Amino acid sequence: MLRRLYYWTLSLAARPWAPWGLGAVSFTESSVFPIPPDAMLVPMALARPDRAFFYAFITTITSVAGGLFGYLIGALLYESVGLWVIELYGLENKAENFRILFAEHGHWTIMIAGFTPIPYKLITITSGFAAYDIWMFILLSLLTRGARFFLLATLLYNFGDWIRGFIDRHFALLTTLVAVVGVLGFVLVRYLI
Repeated sequence: MLRRLYYWTLSLAARPWAPWGLGAVSFTESSVFPIPPDAMLVPMALARPDRAFFYAFITTITSVAGGLFGYLIGALLYESVGLWVIELYGLENKAENFRILFAEHGHWTIMIAGFTPIPYKLITITSGFAAYDIWMFILLSLLTRGARFFLLATLLYNFGDWIRGFIDRHFALLTTLVAVVGVLGFVLVRYLI
């Protein structure tokens, strides 16, 4: 099933609305959606390596815009929507720890979460809840999300054929590794913070 989804996503790159779909996934991932935009960015950039950097740009801008939406949820709607999202991920007991972490190390938290598999939506909502400086939040989000997606685009642009062959040969192993990394992101948040 995942292999069919991968090939379907590869075929999306040829459609004129593909960048809009990528932007929508990237935007919602930064505030509520659980699947990272990399799952769409990778196959699309593999299918159209000439557009890899354009896709990275779209993913970065919409991810930061979605992060700003998550920030506003945390700042204005934490008691209703923000708490619901955090409870959805089973992290309601960690919200106060996040707030304290932001008071002491907000910039490092945003930079690490923006580049790693730690669920970014938790960081965006908590940034608003903790009243972290919004301009610094936007700047750090642009830097870390941009670094992540443009690094990925660079790898896919330069080694796309090799990466695509590797994915095709080791699809089951890679999907398992991606799932493990995703789970580890949640485990890190749940047990280390």
